[in-house]
Amino acid sequence: MKLNSLKPAPGSKSTRHRVGRGIGSGWGKTAGRGHKGQKARSGGFHKVGFEGGQMPLHRRLPKRGFTSPTREDIGEVRTSELQTLGASEVDLAALQAAGIVSRKALGAKVILSGKLDRKVVLKEIQVSKGARAMIEGAGGSIQITEKPKVEKKKKEKKPKKAEPPEQGKEEAKG
Repeated sequence: MKLNSLKPAPGSKSTRHRVGRGIGSGWGKTAGRGHKGQKARSGGFHKVGFEGGQMPLHRRLPKRGFTSPTREDIGEVRTSELQTLGASEVDLAALQAAGIVSRKALGAKVILSGKLDRKVVLKEIQVSKGARAMIEGAGGSIQITEKPKVEKKKKEKKPKKAEPPEQGKEEAKG
């Protein structure tokens, strides 16, 4: 058997219908579209999910859940992944280079999952309570620079203007 001698099984392939090519073809005149109606016209189509004017299923069902637009901004790092990581000083760039955190991530947070036996220094990475205990227990440390707190200025409330007595209003109308 050679590649140039391969053929499909007899009867498995048939020529396609060439619609609108005369009476003799069997697909002439209306070309399989029937008579009149929306589907017979050019450009006449129903949207996907159209149910003949009935309220479509995707609109009948209630909305559920929420997809956060900032979901991938903070990457999740397990303590077991820190164990396998070769570097002793870990920052966001090191995690991204190792492929543990997405390149799109703006930050990372270490969570307690797995074991960590070696000393690791984390720089500018958030840590959960359990992970902090494990890292410090193994002799590691966490370095985070605190952002300066900005005090919001409170607006002073203006005293309300005293309204003139109501007797004066009636006399003025009179």
